[in-house]
Formats: sequence, C-alpha cells, structure tokens
Amino acid sequence: MEINKNTVEIELGKLYAIWLREFKVFLREKSRLVASTFTPLLWLFVIGAGFGSTVGNPGIGVLVSGIDYQQFIFPGIICMSVIFSSVFFGSYIIWDRKFDFLKSVMVAPVSRTTIFIGKTFGGMTTSLIQAAILLAIGLAIGINYTPISIVAITVLILLLSFALTSLGLTLGSYMESLEGFQLIVSFVVFPLYFLSGALFPLNNLPSWLSYLTMIDPATYAVDAIRNMMLGLDGKNPFVVDIGVLALSVVVLGTIGMLSFRRMKAV
Repeated sequence: MEINKNTVEIELGKLYAIWLREFKVFLREKSRLVASTFTPLLWLFVIGAGFGSTVGNPGIGVLVSGIDYQQFIFPGIICMSVIFSSVFFGSYIIWDRKFDFLKSVMVAPVSRTTIFIGKTFGGMTTSLIQAAILLAIGLAIGINYTPISIVAITVLILLLSFALTSLGLTLGSYMESLEGFQLIVSFVVFPLYFLSGALFPLNNLPSWLSYLTMIDPATYAVDAIRNMMLGLDGKNPFVVDIGVLALSVVVLGTIGMLSFRRMKAV
C-alpha cells in the first residue's frame, strides 16, 4: 500500500512539473494573453453592437426579458476564447519538437499519459484565465452572476477546454510543421465556433444544419453557459449539456492519450 501511495505521489509530482512548465510559458508570453483577449472583445463589441443595432428588440426572436443581442452572444464569446486557445495549444507540441524539449521529456522516466494530461491541464489553465478576464468584462455589459452560476460556468469552461485541448494536442502529435498545423486547425476551430449557436439561436434551423450543431461539443457548452448566465431556457436540459461535455472529455481525452503513445519525439 505504501508503494502504491509513493507511486501516485511521484506521478502527481511529474504531472505538476509539466503543468507548471506550461503555465510559466504562458506567463512569459504576455503578448499571447493580449492577443487572445482582443479578438473575443472585437467580436463582442463590434459584431455585438453592429448586429445588435440591426436586430432590434423583436428581431429574430432571441431578445427577450430585456436581454440585448450583445448579452445574448456573450456566452458564445466566452466559448470562442476557449475554442481558439484550447485547439491552438496543440501547436506547442510542434515547438517542443523543434527545440528538442519534447525529446527530453519523452526519454524521461514519465509516462506519455502523464505528459498528455499535464499539457492538457496547462491548456485548461490558459483557457480559464482568458475566460476569467472576459467574465469580468461581462459586468460592463450588464451580465449579473451568482455564486452558483460562477461555479457552473467554471466547470463548463474546464470541461470544454479539456476536450478541445485534447483535440488540439492530438492534431499536433501528427503534424510536423507549424504551417500545416495552422492550416488544418483553421478547418476545425471555425466550424466548432460557428456551429455552436454562439451568434444565433438554434431553433428553427434547417435539418442538415441542426444535425451538424448536435455533433459540436461547443454547442452544449454555449447552451449551458447561456442558461446559467442569462437564465434563458436552453435547447437541451442542463444535465444533457454537461453530460455530453463529459462524454466529449472521455472520448477526445482517450484519443489524445492513444495518439501521444504513438507519437514520435523527433
């Protein structure tokens, strides 16, 4: 029993070391934080205000109970930040490979599963910090939080981030060039974002489009966060949303771990 306890402590120490390294890299790249925050704000204030001025109160039926279009898309903007930062986190695998850091980690006495989880936790931390900044800005546009909603939103962000960071790391494990990774990821992040219902309600969509939104994990995150943040009835019950996100974590996390086990360090 003592041996098992020591083994767990050692693995947790390795996991912490990998997470800490990723977190320190993020802290040193202040321009990355500024850039990743600027884009969602641009969408929130320019697209939100621009489309909001044309939608009007009757509009397309999304503005109810005093909620304007800018507030309606705010949960989607939060998820936008998570989607982009999480999936693009996979590019750091390519950088680590270029500078031989990945090779050093791979030959160390640490399992690839631990490496994968540590890096995933690093991506989750990055996404959560960026989302926290946006949540604070939400107060300026009239978003009111409760302790329960803050906890629920945080859990939803972490689940979505784990799933999509796993996806990003999976893609990064198969790519050898940063240019190729960015090209492939562009075909991933934009469908994830636009099909999530971040910018429009999911009611009365064409059948083919409705089916596509159902296979997008970000759809369930936007739906649940909008429910908790604005009190709007979601397309799905909250339990269904969080259940699908948890399933996405298991599926994409498993795929990511298997991909890491097969990945070449050079």
